[in-house]
Amino acid sequence: MRFKAAIPLFAALAFVVTLMSSPLEAEDDPVQIVGFGDSLMAGYQLPPEDALPAQLEKALAVAGRKIVITNAGVSGDTSAAGLARVDWSVPDGTDGVILELGANDALRGIAPEETERNLDEIVSRLRKRGIEVLLVGMLAPPNMGTEYRERFDPIYRRLADKYGLEFYPFLLDGVVTEAGLKIDDGMHPNAKGIAVITRRMLPAVERFLDRIASDTN
Repeated sequence: MRFKAAIPLFAALAFVVTLMSSPLEAEDDPVQIVGFGDSLMAGYQLPPEDALPAQLEKALAVAGRKIVITNAGVSGDTSAAGLARVDWSVPDGTDGVILELGANDALRGIAPEETERNLDEIVSRLRKRGIEVLLVGMLAPPNMGTEYRERFDPIYRRLADKYGLEFYPFLLDGVVTEAGLKIDDGMHPNAKGIAVITRRMLPAVERFLDRIASDTN
């Protein structure tokens, strides 16, 4: 009889322990990040484990960060194409987006004002969903001329200031002039180039994660 009477007590204790442990387990859930961009995000001609989202995730894990970075890069995407798919490419439950778009706009000579409008709308939609954004900048190629560059290059800083975003000014910093860090097309980073980008971006990404953590506390 004593054994049978003890069973409800054990069940009650188990229920209390479950209630107490649930918030802790929730806090241990990995931060969900989406890398949203073009071929530079997708990892053009690279295996998935060498693409920027995978290398960043690995580096952050080494730094003690519990994080999952989903690769939502699509080769060839312009800012307009990104805007067209952002609502369904970034799922509910996403904590933050690393937004990298605009390189193809510049290569195609798309009006920088159009690029800025598209990126502005992408950021606006994400922020309305409560999703933080790390904006990654791009520079226009020299062959586009001075006038185009003067219109294109500042759009990222303006958007970062407008929305108070974490900002990494130039994705290809440290890579763009180094042939040994690019694949044969001379444009896209190879795995070593992505490793350089990862190392340089890491402080900005960690600040971004700290911002997400402060928003959720």
